[in-house]
Amino acid sequence: MSSDVLVLVEPGAHRAGGHHHGALTALAKAYHRSLVLVPFGIVPETRQALRAAGVRVAGPTGVVPGALVLAAGFVASVAEVSRRLLRGRRWPTAVRRVPHQVTLLSRCLAEAACVRTARRFGAAAVVVLSASEALHGLAGLLGGPHSRFVHEVVTTEDWPLRLLGRVARPGEQRVRVLVPTEAVRADVAAGFPRLRVTVRPYAVADPGDRLTAEERHRARETFGIPEGEPAVCLVGGWWPYKDTDVVGAALTRLDGPLHVLVTGAPLDHEVLDRWSALPGVRLHMVPGPASEAQVRSVYAAADAAVVARRPGVAKESGLVVDAVRLGVPLLVSGHDPALAGRLSGLPWVRIFPAGDGQALAVMLRDLAWGPLPRPDACAAGALGVPTPDEQVAFLTDTATKESP
Repeated sequence: MSSDVLVLVEPGAHRAGGHHHGALTALAKAYHRSLVLVPFGIVPETRQALRAAGVRVAGPTGVVPGALVLAAGFVASVAEVSRRLLRGRRWPTAVRRVPHQVTLLSRCLAEAACVRTARRFGAAAVVVLSASEALHGLAGLLGGPHSRFVHEVVTTEDWPLRLLGRVARPGEQRVRVLVPTEAVRADVAAGFPRLRVTVRPYAVADPGDRLTAEERHRARETFGIPEGEPAVCLVGGWWPYKDTDVVGAALTRLDGPLHVLVTGAPLDHEVLDRWSALPGVRLHMVPGPASEAQVRSVYAAADAAVVARRPGVAKESGLVVDAVRLGVPLLVSGHDPALAGRLSGLPWVRIFPAGDGQALAVMLRDLAWGPLPRPDACAAGALGVPTPDEQVAFLTDTATKESP
């Protein structure tokens, strides 16, 4: 195979849901010769979309990559067993962190297996789209030169992994870390001061993705939402950084009606039951993990998307990008000053103080008589979100400049 191949590695392709499937498909389709490598398989919906676009999907091949991916699977099993053994008991913090540390090693081995496989194809560029936040040098040493997107820093290295990282430090020269925000860059640089770290959006937006009026009408009919009644959506799993408490506080202040569309995994069904019992709320739930088509339908039925996070969360918001590229207005908490600064003053955005349920309730009431305008086709670009073509050009140009 010729050396103009773009190799995209997605270690999480076997897990349904999330934003990584859409980005993977968009980038693979944007390049004339793409190869997708997945260490643990890929969900059928994404595989079908890639095959329809003529993109090859494969797993690690060769003796060394095969051994690495087998080791990754074994280590992942160890992490799961240790997680179960330590669940619900009062262990010291260092002990409770063991499963997370073992998981970091498993992820590193899986990434290295795919990156090393890419050598067999003489790749023009190798990019790990959802990379681990640790053991960067080991991934470079075992796998080879590549770029890696680190979306956030959740778990840092404890002393055993730090020792392993020191041994593998020469491998740090073989990787470039791409991070979506300055806040994530600071987190990465604090733990790995020798790494080359570049701030670059991960999310991509294609103007052709915008929802049509027909899609919006059909979606509202499907969910049984009458014309003229406001509807908002909450998309994505309810992870600890999501502030569903502030949404609940706002909903209790409504005199309705307000249709609330919820999809994602995991969800708190006890909270959803309480919301459903509120007199002003009409709850519509799509259990997750949801397909791309289901998520698109949820956005289509909504007059606005609610993005509520706890103060200080500064990772890239794929939900904001999804709403903008689809043409859905936003109600966003002011959890991240940098994000709020980019969105401030835009006619299709309303920003409420993080944790302020009263302010959000006022915005939800306003939707009944004053729907927000929809973002235009240029909105994503104005926010600095690249198109798939622009992202691919950046990734391949970066690899070309850094090749020996």
